[in-house]
Amino acid sequence: MDPGHCSHWVFGYGSLIFKADFPFAEACPASITGWQRRFWQGSHDHRGTPDAPGRVVTLIPTPDAVCHGLAYRVPDEVFDHLDHREKNGYRRLQVAISLQHGPVVEGTTYYAGADNEAFLGAAPDHRIASHILASQGPSGSNLDYLERLARALRRMGCPDSHVENIFRIAQEQAGSNLE
Repeated sequence: MDPGHCSHWVFGYGSLIFKADFPFAEACPASITGWQRRFWQGSHDHRGTPDAPGRVVTLIPTPDAVCHGLAYRVPDEVFDHLDHREKNGYRRLQVAISLQHGPVVEGTTYYAGADNEAFLGAAPDHRIASHILASQGPSGSNLDYLERLARALRRMGCPDSHVENIFRIAQEQAGSNLE
């Protein structure tokens, strides 16, 4: 891919961290400020069904919070794919992305706010874990999503306490070690 053709940055904080199914010129650890990752979005099309949605992460505005993820430098045409992939309540949001070993750049992330039909909202972590354990969709089990996200964040050196706690509870509820 011609790196000169890639002029936009996309910030991934959920499945985009572990499933980059689009062309990009570079990927690097990054963060955004003023947002936290939460399992508050329903997934009717990937990790659940319309009748039994799973739970996936979205961003919740939180002053002084830092959300770690990956930033990708991409060509314009990637947005057609990402708009389709993130169609279940997500919309584009312009954000300032702090690249781990570089400058702050303007970029795009996908955000599913409380005003979308698939938003499930807050719940106690043990209920979120139970919900995730019971959910399955065309992209696989909801537990697979949780486990892959937790592992990817750990590999990056940026474990997320919300993700880690839900994963620990899911392990306990499943009665096995999912590590």
